[in-house]
Amino acid sequence: MFNKTISTLIVFLSVSMLVIGCTKEVEVEKIVEVEKTVESIELKVPVAFGTNLPSLGDGILYIADRIEPLSGGSLSMTVYEPNKLVAPNEILDAVSTGKVNAGYATAGYWVGKMPASPLFSAVPFGPDAAEYLAWFYYDDGMDLYQRMYDDAGYNVHVLLAAIIPPETSGWFADPIESTDDLDGLRMRFFGLGAEVMQKFGVQTSLLPGGEIFAALEKGAIDATEFSLPVVDQRLGFHKLVKHNYFPGWHQQATTFELLINKDVWNEMTDQQRMILEVITKASVADSFAHGEALEGVEIQKNVTEFGVTNHYWSDEMLAEFKSAWLEVVAEKYAEDAFFAEVWDDFAAFDAEYQYWASIGYLPRPEPPK
Repeated sequence: MFNKTISTLIVFLSVSMLVIGCTKEVEVEKIVEVEKTVESIELKVPVAFGTNLPSLGDGILYIADRIEPLSGGSLSMTVYEPNKLVAPNEILDAVSTGKVNAGYATAGYWVGKMPASPLFSAVPFGPDAAEYLAWFYYDDGMDLYQRMYDDAGYNVHVLLAAIIPPETSGWFADPIESTDDLDGLRMRFFGLGAEVMQKFGVQTSLLPGGEIFAALEKGAIDATEFSLPVVDQRLGFHKLVKHNYFPGWHQQATTFELLINKDVWNEMTDQQRMILEVITKASVADSFAHGEALEGVEIQKNVTEFGVTNHYWSDEMLAEFKSAWLEVVAEKYAEDAFFAEVWDDFAAFDAEYQYWASIGYLPRPEPPK
């Protein structure tokens, strides 16, 4: 009986192993077949900022350099410098219509199409990077961000792809002693901050970074803001105007987006979409760390090597800027229902966050005199 049982067991195990072996072979064949049917996708990405600009423009390269090996070749990315494939202000439309399948820009560029868009790129007197990312990733920020594009009829999927530290507040030929000194100036200015400056009589324009130096040199504008100290230095503003103001109240943090045509996004596998979600979050962390690492040296070099005077706005001036900003908010709030919805959502998050911010962190150092 014992021997018979053993024989029966051996036969059973042999048959079972044969079946299992066959099953595994079938499963392996299926896996190989699935892998073979996954189409590789090349994302052709026109960018709004030159990749030669540290932190501001080169954030997309972090993704482009890593996406192919991380995806096992199922995803790749080719980056096109501004105006090589699509003009910066046409990126959204180009991605939505399928002229290109992806694009890299900042949401504030689309303010003429969607009034709430600057709230997803930089908010005057708004969040620093830590609070901004908390709202985007762990509150309603990303859902509202995507909904903005959906409700406006754009066929795009949005991913947050980079964030940079505070920008400089502006470059001026002469010191600004009061807001009266701003009246009549022609100044390049970005986003909602431009509408604040208009309250003080500034004539604002939104010039691409590559056109600002020539405009200053020819006298087409009197002053400018653009980006981080290291970026402004690369563009040579210090050669023409010597008074640089801080803090960048208009952009304490600035985000950048990777837009992907929604048809292309929907055709991707779950794995491909997850790779993009993970790699863009990694890029966000890297872009912020990179920007923070560069500024200390460069801002001092402006003074010691280029004769720039760094100024810190007085409390009175900052209070006037903030008061004007709240006027702009009230106007936008009344004009656009979605702006109001996003503002209310962020304000509710901010009210809770500020209690933590007020007791959780050591005070910042005082600005140098």
